[in-house]
Amino acid sequence: MKKIEFKEHIKASCKTVYETMLGLNDITTYEQWTAEFNPTSTYEGSWNKGAKMYFIGTDENGKRGGMVSEIAENIPFEYVSIRHYGILDGDTEITSGEHVDSWAGGLENYSFQEHNGITTVTVEMDTADDYIDYFNNLWPKALNTLKKIVEG
Repeated sequence: MKKIEFKEHIKASCKTVYETMLGLNDITTYEQWTAEFNPTSTYEGSWNKGAKMYFIGTDENGKRGGMVSEIAENIPFEYVSIRHYGILDGDTEITSGEHVDSWAGGLENYSFQEHNGITTVTVEMDTADDYIDYFNNLWPKALNTLKKIVEG
């Protein structure tokens, strides 16, 4: 796995950016920026440290699928770490085997740093080589969408 990183500067407080990114006050703010990855993106679960989280969407046939993850760390307004360990296929969790073993345990981390009213969001994530181009294309778009949501 390789570690990749993306940054966006947003004119707002860490609190506002953090709450908007995670959809804490309104899940649709999360769904809007993650729509860059899948138009039906959402989550089920809690952002509390140690909690299980499903990051899900539906495919062209309406079948649910996505990632099975754990919130490894959550320091409000500063840092969130998500450990991905499986996939959701319909209502079935798959946590081992050829579709999971190459990336299970990979982290996706969000950091928030504020300076003079501008918050820098940094996303660092582990990814398999096969997905580097995908994420290099979509993460900048997703973070730009987040910026537009926060800044209005």
